[in-house]
Parts: sequence; C-alpha cells; structure tokens
Amino acid sequence: MRLALALALGLAVPPAMADEAHLAVISERGETLLSLPMPEGAGWCLEWNHSVAGFPVLDCYRHRQGRMVLERSHLPDFAAGLDHIPGRGRQVSDGRGGYWIEAIDEPVPGNAYRLRVGAMDVDHRLVVDGERLSLSRLAEHQRVTVHLVVPAGSLPAREP
Repeated sequence: MRLALALALGLAVPPAMADEAHLAVISERGETLLSLPMPEGAGWCLEWNHSVAGFPVLDCYRHRQGRMVLERSHLPDFAAGLDHIPGRGRQVSDGRGGYWIEAIDEPVPGNAYRLRVGAMDVDHRLVVDGERLSLSRLAEHQRVTVHLVVPAGSLPAREP
C-alpha cells in the first residue's frame, strides 16, 4: 500500500538492497524507476490492455531458484497476436470464455526482458499481491528493462 501511495504521488521508489532479490524496472538511461522485493517463490504478472480488443492480457512470472520464470499467460480471447503455441504449456478454460496457458515454465534469458511501455489506453502494469502498479504512468512510450535481480550467491550453478 505504501508503494502505491508513493507512485500515486509521483515519488521515487528506492531500489531494494543489493543483498535481497528484487524486481527492478530500469529506464534506458539506467535509472531505477521501480524496485519491489521479490524473494524466492514470489510471483508477479505483467498486465496490459490489448491494443485492438481492449481486454486485459496477463503474463505471469515467478522467482524460482534465482531465475525469472514465465509460468502462465491469460488470454481472454484469441485476438490479433494472441494464440496458444502447441507444445508450449497447456491451454485450459478460464470459465469465462477465455484461456489460461498453464505450465509454460520458461526461464527468461538473463532474468530480464525489454519492454516498450504503452500509452495509458494500453496501460502496462505490474500486478503484485493483487496490487496494480502502472508502468505507463511511470514511463509511457519509453523502453524499459524488467529485471529480476538476485544476489550473486543465490544463483543456481550453470548446467554443463
């Protein structure tokens, strides 16, 4: 709640401490726009409004053993650009005419991805513990990096 108040007031959100895992949103200039504690096992979603259909779409991630892992996606419809790729998770009904793609379980390379943040009608937002934090309010039309930052000692060993 304190984080949402700080964002609503336009205050800078201090970065998490270096020895704690956190999710950071970093501008192209390298400024930390947002930093949220993200301990092992914690999850979050990136939600946005589909640019044509207008409904919300979700990509949901989890911090698993030092890695950012895409777990599942919610698609209210198979509108332009949305589809289930056979062999990548399993499609299940959401009970409201849409679909969840479950068990995607793909580690994100480098624990980070670049995002061109949309306008307010798209409203890219992070959903953490039921709270929605608008990236579009912070960085509309800008490129950002969404990065799971983990302390060096907590990374799993690389596979040969």
